Formats: sequence, structure tokens, C-alpha cells
Amino acid sequence: MAASRPSPTGKTLLLTLLTLFTYLVVLGATVKREAFKTCTQSGFCKRNREYADSASSKGSSWISPYQLESDTIRFENGQLQGVVVKTTDSGEEVRLPLVISFLESGVARVALDEERRMNGDIELRHGSSARKERYNDASRWALVGGLEPSTSAVLNTEFEEGFTEVVYGPRKNFQAIIRHAPLEVQFQRDRKTHIRFNSRGLLNMEHWRAKDGLPETKGRNRASVQGEDENTWWEESFGGNTDSKPKGPESVGMDITFPGYHHVFGIPEHADSLSLKETRGGDGNHNEPYRMYNTDTFEYLLNSPMALYGSIPFMQAHRKDSTVGVFWLNAAETWVDIVKSKTSLNPLALGIEGETSTQTHWFSESGQLDVFVFLGPKPQDVTKSYGELTGFTQLPQHFSIGYHQCRWNYMSDGDVNNVDQKFNKYQIPYDVIWLDIEYTDQKKYFTWNPLTFPDPLGMQKRLDNFGRKLVIIIDPHIKNAHNYPILDELKSNGFGVKNKHGYLYEGSCWPGSSHWVDCFNPAAVNWWIKTFKYENFKGTQSNVFIWNDMNEPAVFDGPETTMPRDNLHYHNWEHRDIHNINGLTFVNATYHAMLERKRGEIRRPFVLTRSFYAGSQRLGAVWTGDNQARWDHLAASLPMILNNGISGFPYAGADVGGYFGNPSKELLTRWYQTGIFYPFFRGHSHIDTHRREPYIAGEPHMTIIAQAIRLRYQLLPAWYTTFHQASVDGSPILRPQYYVHPSDERGFSIDDQLYLGSTGLLAKPVVTEGAKSVDVYIADDEKYYDYFDYTIYQGAGKKHTVAAPLEKIPLLMQGGHIIPRKDRPRRSSGLMKWDPYTLVVILDSKGRADGSLYDDDGETFDFQSGAYIHRRFIFSGSQLSSKDIGVEGVKTGEYIERMAKVRIERVVVVGAPKEWQGRTTVLVIDGEVEAGAAGTAGAIAAMDWYAQKDGKAAYAVVKSPGVGIGRAWTIDFS
Repeated sequence: MAASRPSPTGKTLLLTLLTLFTYLVVLGATVKREAFKTCTQSGFCKRNREYADSASSKGSSWISPYQLESDTIRFENGQLQGVVVKTTDSGEEVRLPLVISFLESGVARVALDEERRMNGDIELRHGSSARKERYNDASRWALVGGLEPSTSAVLNTEFEEGFTEVVYGPRKNFQAIIRHAPLEVQFQRDRKTHIRFNSRGLLNMEHWRAKDGLPETKGRNRASVQGEDENTWWEESFGGNTDSKPKGPESVGMDITFPGYHHVFGIPEHADSLSLKETRGGDGNHNEPYRMYNTDTFEYLLNSPMALYGSIPFMQAHRKDSTVGVFWLNAAETWVDIVKSKTSLNPLALGIEGETSTQTHWFSESGQLDVFVFLGPKPQDVTKSYGELTGFTQLPQHFSIGYHQCRWNYMSDGDVNNVDQKFNKYQIPYDVIWLDIEYTDQKKYFTWNPLTFPDPLGMQKRLDNFGRKLVIIIDPHIKNAHNYPILDELKSNGFGVKNKHGYLYEGSCWPGSSHWVDCFNPAAVNWWIKTFKYENFKGTQSNVFIWNDMNEPAVFDGPETTMPRDNLHYHNWEHRDIHNINGLTFVNATYHAMLERKRGEIRRPFVLTRSFYAGSQRLGAVWTGDNQARWDHLAASLPMILNNGISGFPYAGADVGGYFGNPSKELLTRWYQTGIFYPFFRGHSHIDTHRREPYIAGEPHMTIIAQAIRLRYQLLPAWYTTFHQASVDGSPILRPQYYVHPSDERGFSIDDQLYLGSTGLLAKPVVTEGAKSVDVYIADDEKYYDYFDYTIYQGAGKKHTVAAPLEKIPLLMQGGHIIPRKDRPRRSSGLMKWDPYTLVVILDSKGRADGSLYDDDGETFDFQSGAYIHRRFIFSGSQLSSKDIGVEGVKTGEYIERMAKVRIERVVVVGAPKEWQGRTTVLVIDGEVEAGAAGTAGAIAAMDWYAQKDGKAAYAVVKSPGVGIGRAWTIDFS
């Protein structure tokens, strides 16, 4: 059991209040850049950059001091093992065990550790009780599968001396070529190199060395690096805090090059473009590396590589018809430099452009080198393989993809009831209302303010009358207060994070003096789960869900507004080792707490997190944090959310309207029209902003906003189907241009328009003030149709101007798709469950279309036992048919029977052929129909055909075809 300090003195309380006041004052201004480190202020970042500069200055004379010892190489069961030796200036040889694993999926994994630290053969300074090893447990939190060793990978025994080659991959068309001295690894697909490790010689594993009284301290036991500053090896001060660094320098870095690739994407979270910029200066580039260090960066800067709330160290490189990627599995602070170099293919070939390669340089403060390699070749191959490792996004409860209404704060249950009634009065659908911290009794979680929320159960029941939910905030800081059972249990059981001396850590957050739950501790997680049981968390029922904020963790009086790096977590891992994964562990605990709040009642949780890491997508949703009510922040939300999607965490959104500041009515309206395309769709604002619920905007803005929200609800069947696809194959919910059109080089950097999954819906939200139109880029020759009036746009590789007055959302439909939707407006998504469907069939240039629908109960895990409907709709040869593409389970029949009365009420065919003019009926055949079958008996349904002018497509409408959504059927238009 950890020792705990006494309650804070009056002096400590005063300091806490001053800290909180200072933080609130800062909230009124933009981010204080000086509160967060630059590379030159981060010891290990500066050292690794200097290492790279020194190596570069020496040109071809630079030789990396790392060598794979040939006689240590062993290959067995898809795994190559050996020992890399680092030779220092003094001649010391540092042994670094190497393991390269070749997985059945075609992914390769390269891991490098430090033998001396592995064996515990080091001395810690300051009497520290921290672990001596490099952190080796990140995989337990980030990975869930995909690690099966390859049974077909083989060692090429005839490769040239000094090299080792392994042939692997599902089709045996991948090659890993390891040069022994100096160490370099090339990853090839079909004998062409796509990824290179250490080709620039920047591999740098800072080995353990003693500080006092040994020759090593004179700077001789390291590779020769000009100007390396040893001052930050042993301690480092920033923001009034001194990091004791008991293990000394232990960073790990390596260069990763993508030959022939100009564009790299990923490594969220940054408020920047989708295609990542160079970081070594130059016009339009950054001067700082991209930083991944989860921080509470309120009112963050745009077009910046600054760290934000989450980190996913997964990067993809893309060129025409080829996508590859790397996943740097390290939970410590990480920086990434990016430089693009251009080489001429042939100096004598005038007019032929050279090849651009992207050189990246990764370095983390501590931990192992552990990197996964993905060789594609398609974007879908890379995201699927990554998802098999870290998990696919959660299939959420259906209500959670509706609209969420939030602000800091709705101050009473009367306030909540008034907002709820106003949404009903103005017929604006919504599903969830949120409560920030003010609902609690003096900011103590698991309590209710008895004055402002005297009857929380009554409030929840009123919401439940319309199928609505309540989300409440619970953060990881626990108020340091007397007579607070949650705190007493945390202290008595030793469930809190400790400081470097092994005592319960105390810092400041919203409640003032606070302690932090250590969710790396399994016993603490079990305790956390119990606190959410209905009998323990009084005043909550089944329509209450959870918001985990401030879980970077945010500490108002901590360095960089977070926790000291030498704090200690479960098993004595230092906070520096696990910082970026900390938020994931807290959400993991909450997720499991919400699974079964009552014995036998297991439901899908909904948890929103601000901090995240690779793997967080399995547990809930995320948002982009404390943005501002500005047009540029609206524009920035699109590449940020797209980047999250391709990086495995597609269930993302941004605060609609901007968290800080007061948007103009035009900005608020355009933000709602954009927000309906966020997978997580929530309006949220700061306590000091004006109220801005949709009905407050006044006319015409209220009606326009309401129409946008209703469009989101109309398309919920398409959204839920897309969520399902993401949950089984890792594909993004919102897809950028390059992902959908990987051959079209002109579209690779486009990040202001998006496709909704595989529905064919292409949106280009208005993100500039006063705009009356947008230019939508179309990559292919297919026809695109305006969603609302069926205006035709066609022409590959160019931009098309689409009218966008304030009341108009630029939304196109690509020919060849079938979109399911529900057209009857309701007050919440739950009230739409039994409503009939409309199918919108958008014919391509060959008169064909394809689409799908997924539906389940939207709440439980019964879909895992077959309780769902999954249909494929195909239009071909003048017939529209519905086919089952689900896998039958024990609950399939029961669910289909339950849904038997849910039918299709309309079929709209866009681009209907002129030959249909004059036809008034179609033949509806219930059941399976063999391809090409003729003369089959069936029922008759009415059809109307509509001609259009002025560039608009003809369309046809089939009324009441009378077919069930869960059954096989065919509609014959011939």
C-alpha cells in the first residue's frame, strides 16, 4: 500500500486556488506556446536532431556504429533473432538484442532492446525504485491480435555475404533484406524497395551509463557526435519542475525512408494538413518536428506540429497505386522529423521529373525500438492490417451516431428539461444531452449536486420518454477532500499514481488538490468497475453514459500542464515510459465499468475520450478538443478528422460551433452543415460563451440548422452501415480523396472534401465566410449527382463548381451506389427504429448500382450471435435485388422475425433511363430469383418517372413496393 500525505494545509489550498485561477485566465487567451516544449527545450529531441545533423555533415564518411553480428543470427518459426552491437568512441561494445518477426498477415515487426537494462544490470540514481528495463508493456495495451507468426516465411540461404534476406507475405512477394554492417533493413514488395530502416545511419539507442566517478562521464562511451549536450542526460528542468531522470539518457531513434513516396499521412493528433509537411524549414514548412506527447493544449495553434491531446504513431506513405506504412509502438514522448528529397531519374532526360522520397526521423524519450511494417499495396490493405493488430473501431450504440447537445454547463435539471422541451418544440432531432463537471457535488465524481440536481433519476426518465440519453463527465483526478468515500478507497487501497518518492501524487485540477487513479493497476481497474454499479453510483440508470476528459492527464500545476515524468505507476514504471498510453488505460477502465452495470445486463458502452493512443478506437469516440469559434478552426476540423480515420480511430468529431468564443450566425450554420459529416456529431461550448442551442439562432438560421440535422438523421442507415464496415475491416468512416482514388495523383493532398465510407456520398462543406459556391474535385469519369436536385456533374481530374447558398449543403452522389435512408423525421434515432426505409439507387454510366445495409438492435452484443440484418442491394439488367450477406447465428431468425414488419416504402432511381418514360408499374417478386429468370409471378407496384431539364437527371420513384428489409426480393423494371 502506498504511503499518503496529509490533507493540504491552508498554504497548499491557496496555491491550488491561485493555480486554478491562473489556468482560467489563460483560457481566455490563445495557447501559451511557451508553456510547451520546443525541440531545443527537450533534451532527447535536441540530442537526436544534433546526431542527425552531425551524420549529415559528414556525408558518405559517416558510418553508423551499429552492426548485426552475423554469427548470432537465428531464424525459426517466422522469426529472425540476432544481436546488434553498438561500438562507442571508447571502444565499448553495447549489446542490443534484435528480433524481426514476420507475421501471417504480411506485417513485419522489428524490435531492438538493450541487454544490460533487460538484465537489470544498471544502477538507478537518487535511490529511485523505478523499473530498470526499457518499457516493454505497450503491446499489452495497444495490440489485440494479428501477431500469428508466418508459416511460409523463409530464409534465403543463397543471398550475398554480409546480408540476410527473408522472403515472406501472403503471396511470398515481400522481402526483408538486412545488411549486417552497418545495420540497415530494406523492405521490398516484388523486389522494389518501399521502406528503409537506418539507411541514413541515424539509429541511436542511448545506452545506460553511470554518471559519477566513471570514465564514461567524460563523453567517450558514445558514438562521435559533434556538439552533443550532456547537460540534459541526468536532469532536465522546465516550467518550474525538475525531472530527476534516475535512469539517465535512454532515448531511441531511427530514420525511416520511403523511397519514391512524396506524400505521408497520419501520426495524429495535430492541427495540420492531411499530407504532412516537412519539418526542417523552407517555404510553407515547419521548423519543428511533429510532436506526439498528449497534452491539454487549449485553444491550440493551427498549421502546427505541436502536440495535442492524443498520439497514434502510425504513418502511411502513398504514391500512385501504392500505400505502405509503419507503426512506431512506443508510449513515451515522440518526435518525427520529415524531409523530402528529389532525385533525377536521368540527368540527361530533359522534361522528365525526378523521383521524390520522404525521409523521416523518429525518436522517443525511452522504451524499446518496436516498429511494424506494412507493405500494402492498397490503402485498405494497410488500414486493415493495422486494425488487426490494434483492433477495429468499436461498433457503437446506434443512438451515439445521432446529434449530441452539450455545453459547459447545463446548470440544473430544470435547465436540462428546458433544453429538451425546446428541441421538441422546434422539431429538431437530438439523442443525447451532456453534463459537464458542475453536475457534481463540489466537483466530486460519482455524486450529484443536491441543490441543482435533486432528482437525477426523474430527469433521466423524462429524457427516456423520447429515447434520449444523458452523458456525464468523469475525469481521472479525484478530489482531495474529507468525507469522500471514493478518495478514501483510492488512498486505503493504494490505487493512485505515486510521485518519484513512492508517495501518493498530489496535483491540481478542476477540484483543486487532487489525486489520480492509476489504471495500469488491475486492482484499481476492478475497483473502478465496481464504483459504476447502479448500487454504488446512485442517481444513474441505463440511459446514462460517460465522458472521460482531462485524461492526458491534465495537471494544472504540472510541467506542460501534465504529470511529472518521474512519477511512478503500477509495477514502478515511470510516467515518462507510459505517458501517451495513460489516457487509453483510463478509458479502458471506464469502458469495462459500463459493460455490465447490473449483473446479467451487458450492453455496448459509449465513452468519449479526449486523450488517445493506438488501440483507443476499440473503446469509444474522440473529439479534437478545445477549438475556437473561427472559420479557420472549422476548416481545420476536416483534415484532423480525416487523419484520425486513416490512422485507425475514425469515430471522431470536433466541437460544432467552436468551444471557445462566440460564432457568428453564418459560422454556426456552416459548422452544423459540416458537423453532420463528423462521425461523432456534438455541439459544445465553453461556460463563458453565449448559449447557442440550434433553436436560439433565429430565422432563417434555425431552420437551416434543423434541416442539416435532419439530413444526418435521414442518412443514419448509411452511417450505421459504414460504422459496421469500419468495425470489421478497419476502413475509415470518412475517406479522403487518395483512399478512394489511389491512382489519381492530383487528389492526394486534398483534405477539404470527403467520402462517407463506401456509400458514394461526396461532401465538400463550406468552410469560408461568405461563400456562395464550392469547387468539388472529381477524380473519375463517373457521373455525380447533386443529392437534392440531381444536377449532373461529370469530368475526371478537374474541379466542378457547386452552388452553395447558405441553405445548401454541397453533397454529391457518385453513380453506381445504392444508399439506404429513413425519410420520416423523428425526435430521436430511437424513435426511428421501426420506420420504413427508402433506397436511393444512383445508376452509373453502365446502368448499374450496388450498396448495402447493416442493422441490429443498436444496443447489445447480440449481433455477435447473428442478431442482425446485412443485405446487399444490386441493380443490374433492369432488376433491383436484395441478397443476404450476413453469417447466420443462433439469434439470426429471432431478429429477422422481430424486424419482419419493417419494410421499404420507396425506391428512388436517379439517372433513370428514358426508356422507362410512360411506364407506371414495376413487378415485385418476393424471394430469391435466379439471374436471367423471366416470367416469374409477383405483385405490382406503382412507379412514376420524372424528366428534368437544365442539366438535372431524370429519376423514377417506386411507391410502396411492399418488401421487407430483412428478406430476399427482386424489383423488375423491365
